[in-house]
Amino acid sequence: MAKAWHLVSRPQGLPTMDNFALRDLPDQPLEANQLRVRNRWLSVDPYMRGRMNDAKSYAASFQLGEPMTGGAIGEVVESRMDGFAPGDLILHMGGWRDGGVIGLDLMPNKLPRQLLDAGMPPQTFLHNMGLTGGTAWIGLLRVAAAKPGETVFVSAAAGAVGSAVVQIAKAREMTVIGSAGGAEKCAWVADIGADAAVDYKAGPVLPQLAAALEGLGKPGIDVYFDNVGGEHLDAAFAVANDFARFAICGMIDVYNDGHPQEMKYLIRTIPARIRMEGFIYTDQFFDCMEEFYADMGALIASGAVTIRETVHDGIDAAPEAFLGLFAGENIGKMLVRI
Repeated sequence: MAKAWHLVSRPQGLPTMDNFALRDLPDQPLEANQLRVRNRWLSVDPYMRGRMNDAKSYAASFQLGEPMTGGAIGEVVESRMDGFAPGDLILHMGGWRDGGVIGLDLMPNKLPRQLLDAGMPPQTFLHNMGLTGGTAWIGLLRVAAAKPGETVFVSAAAGAVGSAVVQIAKAREMTVIGSAGGAEKCAWVADIGADAAVDYKAGPVLPQLAAALEGLGKPGIDVYFDNVGGEHLDAAFAVANDFARFAICGMIDVYNDGHPQEMKYLIRTIPARIRMEGFIYTDQFFDCMEEFYADMGALIASGAVTIRETVHDGIDAAPEAFLGLFAGENIGKMLVRI
C-alpha cells in the first residue's frame, strides 16, 4: 500500500514534525485518464513552505488532512491514460508519497527517451533540466536580461537554483560573485566557476561583497539574482550599477519568521534606476520550454553545468529533507530517493 505525507496543522514559523503525518493511501482501481506510479525520486523545495500557509499565493495552499504534492520522478506501473505505458519514466507533481494513483491534474510528462538513453540520470529533471534549472535560466536570461561582460551577484549560490545561475552566467562570459554559507559551500561555488565567493556566515555581506568587487576591478553589479532577501538584497542595492536588474526568485530569509529586514539602501533604487522584478517559473516556462531544453541540455552535455545532490533515503525522510533546506544542510539539490 502506498504512503503519503499529509499536512495536519499549519506551521507557526519554522515547521516541525508535528505538522506532518505519514498515512496510507487507499487502494483504488484505475479510472480513465489515471496512472498508477511507483515513485523513484521526490523533490523538496523552499516554495513549499508558502503552500503550508492558509493564504492566497501563486501556488495553492496544501489542504489540512490531505496528501501534499510536489515534483517527483516515477515509473508507470499501470496506465489508463493515452500515451503512457508501464515502464515509462515520468515527471509529475504527485510527490511527498512513494506511489499511488495520479491523474491529469498532477501533470504527468514522459521523460525524453533520447536523453535517458544518452545517460542523463532521471532525477536531473528535478533539478538542472527541471524546475530549478528552468528557474535559473529564465530569471537570469529572460527576467534580468543578463549579457556577456556583465557582473552578476547570486545569493544562495550553493543551492540548486543558485548553482545553476552561476554556471549559466559563466557559460555566457559574465563575471560572477556567489554568496554561500560556510567554507565548504564557498569552495564549491568557486569550483563551479564563480570569480569570487562571499561567506555570509563569516561576517556581514556588504563589506565582503564590496571587497570582492574591488578585487575583481568591478565598480558594482549589473544583475542580482535573489534567492534569499534580507541582508543580501540590501547589500545588492548598495553596490548596484546604474540600470542594474534584480531578478527576485525567492526570499528564504523571511519564509518562516515573516519579518523582513530593514532595507537601508533601498533608496538607491531611484538614483541608480534599478529595475526589480519578481518572477515565477510557470509564467514563462511553457513559452520557452524547447529553447531551455536545448540550451540546458547542451550545457549539461558539455560539462559547463553540473550539480551536487544532497540525498535523503526513503519516504520517511521527506520532512527531514525539507526542513534541512532552512538549516542550510544541502549543497546543490535536495532530493529524496525512494
